[in-house]
Amino acid sequence: MRNKLFDTFDAAVADIPDGASIMFSGFAGPGTPRNLITALHRQGAKGIHAISNTPGRWGDSSLVDLSLLVQDRRVAKVSAAFTAATHPSAKLPFTELYEAGEVEAELMPQGTFAERIRAAGAGIAGFYTAAGVGTEIAEGKEVRMFDGRDYLLELPLPADYAFIHAHTADEIGNLQFRLTQRNFGPIMARAAKVTIVELDEPIVPAGDIDPDAVHTPGIFVDRMVVIPAGADKEVKNQR
Repeated sequence: MRNKLFDTFDAAVADIPDGASIMFSGFAGPGTPRNLITALHRQGAKGIHAISNTPGRWGDSSLVDLSLLVQDRRVAKVSAAFTAATHPSAKLPFTELYEAGEVEAELMPQGTFAERIRAAGAGIAGFYTAAGVGTEIAEGKEVRMFDGRDYLLELPLPADYAFIHAHTADEIGNLQFRLTQRNFGPIMARAAKVTIVELDEPIVPAGDIDPDAVHTPGIFVDRMVVIPAGADKEVKNQR
């Protein structure tokens, strides 16, 4: 049985090259792989295509998220469901760089975002959706009519790597998620060539997780790192 457990976050991300496409799990805050993001920041990879629900929260947030990489201009492109702050008085670091022409953005409805990722993991070559018809999102895309209604052709959204935050795992890599960690974690794990997971709890022996309670099978997991005992699971931004 291949050992998927890495001793450190730095070791788990050491070979990620410039220009890699990386999925980042999380729903604005919960489930964000903060330790893996911090390790990648130390590692220095740049030109990243980031695939995430959002490109990070406000730059002055006390918690590490994708903004750490965006602010240091490590990200060349973002594919996301939200690329602006939820309040008009706030501005994301990403927004400023985008308006300056320093980073590319691919915006899509959240359902389309999730389904494109799921399609990549399921081997689906494309699907049609009514979301975005008649808007800027439809520009350059194939439109077909079904039962008198227009639909857009959307293509899968795969990645080289997926950074996932899960609650616990066994030594084979079978994962369990807690609360909103489960929003994007399972589909991202299936859609990446290499899935790297940070875990809240220590690894348990194979067979200790009831098969009926496995959220992501270990076949989709390549590397795991346990957050050290006593460490803050909500990693603070040191900038």
